[in-house]
Amino acid sequence: MRPYDHLFFDLDNTLWDFTTNSRLAMEQTLEQTKLIQKLSSFDSFFLVYEQINHSLWDDYHSKKITKQKLIVERFSRSLRAFGILDYDWISLNRLYLENMALQTQLFPGTIETLTTLKTKGYQMHIITNGFREVQYSKLTNCGLARFFTKVFISEEIHTTKPHRQIFEHALKSTNAPKKRSIMIGDSWKIDIVGALEFGMDQIMFLNQECNPIPEAVKSLRNETISPFLELKRHTRTYFIDDFFGLDTLL
Repeated sequence: MRPYDHLFFDLDNTLWDFTTNSRLAMEQTLEQTKLIQKLSSFDSFFLVYEQINHSLWDDYHSKKITKQKLIVERFSRSLRAFGILDYDWISLNRLYLENMALQTQLFPGTIETLTTLKTKGYQMHIITNGFREVQYSKLTNCGLARFFTKVFISEEIHTTKPHRQIFEHALKSTNAPKKRSIMIGDSWKIDIVGALEFGMDQIMFLNQECNPIPEAVKSLRNETISPFLELKRHTRTYFIDDFFGLDTLL
């Protein structure tokens, strides 16, 4: 008998290539608003933006800041670094999210693997920290919506990964036993540790080593011949380099 029936996926940078899509959406947004003409270069701006945005999302996950503060400050702080001191930051964020929803780049093997898993009868769901006004559109526009029974968005549940409440809510809503469920994600701190602390098995999507894991975990992987690590009693942590490896593992 297979060990799992319910597969819970992260969306951004797990299935949907956030790094590529966000860059395309940002360039389109700055071109549409003509702000790109005021920048020394788009590349230098986007580097600053990514650093600021990442820091703000960390604070949002930790419940240190609100969504409103995140969406305003990620643009205001980034553009002020390039001498643009005043703008309608909320409208700019809205346009950016509209452009984000139109991007469709997925990681190699995503559609093929999800098709195989669905054929095998797995119940598949999404748990994402992204904003509700864009996540549903992303899933529809890139052809992923048809694979997933339920979509759990942190903003609608009023808690974010890695907090255990979002995992509890998802499993209760799908009648999924914890031991028959597994979380697949790209973020060690948000997806893997969150599910691990909840007591749920996990699969870390490494994306050919682009997604970092702690050095101590790397050492444990090198020392074991087992296909998984037991970082917490009765809980398994697996690793895949790409999505073609997911079907083999499951």
